[in-house]
Amino acid sequence: MRDRNTLIRSPLVSCLSPNSMARMMELATVLNFESRDILFREGEHAEFFYCVLTGYVRLYRLSREGREADIRVCGSGDTFAESLLAVDDTYHYNAQAAENVTLARFDLQKVRTLAEKEHDVANAIIQCLSACLRSTMDCVANDRLQTAPQRVAQYLLDNCQEGAGTASLRLPFQKSLLAGKLGLAPEALSRAFSTLRTCGVTVRGRMIQISDVSALRQI
Repeated sequence: MRDRNTLIRSPLVSCLSPNSMARMMELATVLNFESRDILFREGEHAEFFYCVLTGYVRLYRLSREGREADIRVCGSGDTFAESLLAVDDTYHYNAQAAENVTLARFDLQKVRTLAEKEHDVANAIIQCLSACLRSTMDCVANDRLQTAPQRVAQYLLDNCQEGAGTASLRLPFQKSLLAGKLGLAPEALSRAFSTLRTCGVTVRGRMIQISDVSALRQI
């Protein structure tokens, strides 16, 4: 029931009519993966796209030398590989379970066929792709306009309660995953947290204390 409710609330499904929602739910196959399991690799023929129900999935690419570059961290309700609904193609990145995860898997061809018949399904797909594009453009802009401490500060502020003078946060995943999410090397993330100590940011494992939120906003 929890997984069903998460899927119903996801951007892909929540805006559908009752009939289309029921048909999408029929197409979903719920799967569990353990931490570090590979869901698919770059270059493989694409048959499915996914929606995260619990946990986190890491999307990344590999260089010829084996260096990894994180593209996105997907959490509950996020879809990935849905861009392949537009074309019959191969996966353009690797997908790995960052921890134990539960996913809803959809057959690309079956959803294409449904979208051709049900306009609200097609519109939901367009909205998901549009949101992904806007998010990607924001990430590119932040990479160019913000320093590493500013990126970390913005992430913390986005997770602070509005109007709070102090805050206590627990990272939902390991700091190495946060580094990839923000486009930073792990050592760059550590240096950024060290810089933010002057703004009252204290890090103990996954717990982060912020003694002065207003000072953090000035970074």
